[in-house]
Amino acid sequence: MDKRSKIILGLFAVVLLSIIITEITSPKPLNWRPSYTAADKIPFGCFVFYNELSQLFSESEITTVEESVYDVLVNSDSTKTSNYFFVNDNIDLDKQETNQLLKYAAQGNSVFIAASSFSYFLKDTLNIDIDYEYTLLEDTVTVDLTHKDFKEENFLFSRGINKAHFISVDTLNTTVLGHLKYEQKNELTGSVEEIVRKPNFIKTNFGKGQFFVNTTPQAFSNYYMLRGNEDYAAHTLSYLNNADLYWDNYKKAGRVVITSPMRFVLNQTALKWGYYLTMVGLLLFVIFKAKREQRIIPVINPLENSSVEFARTVGSLYHQNKDYTDLITKKLSYFLAFLRNRYYLDTSTLNEKTIQILAAKSGKSLEEVKKLIEYIIYLKNKAMHSEQNLIELNKKITAFKN
Repeated sequence: MDKRSKIILGLFAVVLLSIIITEITSPKPLNWRPSYTAADKIPFGCFVFYNELSQLFSESEITTVEESVYDVLVNSDSTKTSNYFFVNDNIDLDKQETNQLLKYAAQGNSVFIAASSFSYFLKDTLNIDIDYEYTLLEDTVTVDLTHKDFKEENFLFSRGINKAHFISVDTLNTTVLGHLKYEQKNELTGSVEEIVRKPNFIKTNFGKGQFFVNTTPQAFSNYYMLRGNEDYAAHTLSYLNNADLYWDNYKKAGRVVITSPMRFVLNQTALKWGYYLTMVGLLLFVIFKAKREQRIIPVINPLENSSVEFARTVGSLYHQNKDYTDLITKKLSYFLAFLRNRYYLDTSTLNEKTIQILAAKSGKSLEEVKKLIEYIIYLKNKAMHSEQNLIELNKKITAFKN
């Protein structure tokens, strides 16, 4: 890598590192999403309020619920009085959950719901209806309570309030406990047309118990608990008896929901642990099996005998040029060298003595050796040779060596 490439690469690394550091150190934008979960510290979470419950209900046991209302109440002790607390933008209960909650209240327990909208089944049974006042700009809303001890107090809410209020209640069983007040303005001119005061907090008797319904759930969020409105949340909860309290952490906008296809398995304790153990077992199997397996031995092809290929190439060249004399001369030279090296035979002079010694050492018949040597002498004395001479010589030498 040349010097110029190194400089460019270094600059790229510096820029990339700067971007990463900037992203890590830069402040995150404030999350105004409504959550209302006990763990969320964002403005519209309920971390502060949830942690203050132990002060408001100092003699009570607080149970955090992470499952549906039906599953909790169907297994609860009906002989023990308690409170059930909901807070969210919308409390959507199905028919079974609603029936179980109504049965729970009828047995002498209290249900506190802080939400801007409710499911049809609950509104229909309690005979209540809610409306909303939408405006393009956020306005300040004043909230008060009707109790004589809190009558002089007013609480201001200016952000995230949708001005939800009751427009219909069951007057025989319902008591209004609080109101919200806001200015109704002309959207075009901005002038105040009238001051509207509507109920936002009611108590509805049901059987031996009661429902407390508040249409301003934002009052229980971190944002307003830390901005001087914590007394409003405390005053509203003062209507509940000092019994054990169920905090619903299931019907929440900010609840973490598993969207994986494995959500059913992961939601069942036995199946979840079975799945985890299977994954761990497979991982251990792969690790230990890989250690026991021998590495693949590569196939190494044997080296080719290049000398044989060279000899074939040279022989083919001589054969194509029909230079039989030169080819026979070289073949005789190689054969006589073979006899010298193999049988330690003097081949400078080929005579009768040579024939007898070679026959004795090679184990061949005297007649066969004699014909071979005589043919060699014949070829050495001949000036020109034919293809037939070459073929005959090759046959005799091959027969001798076999």
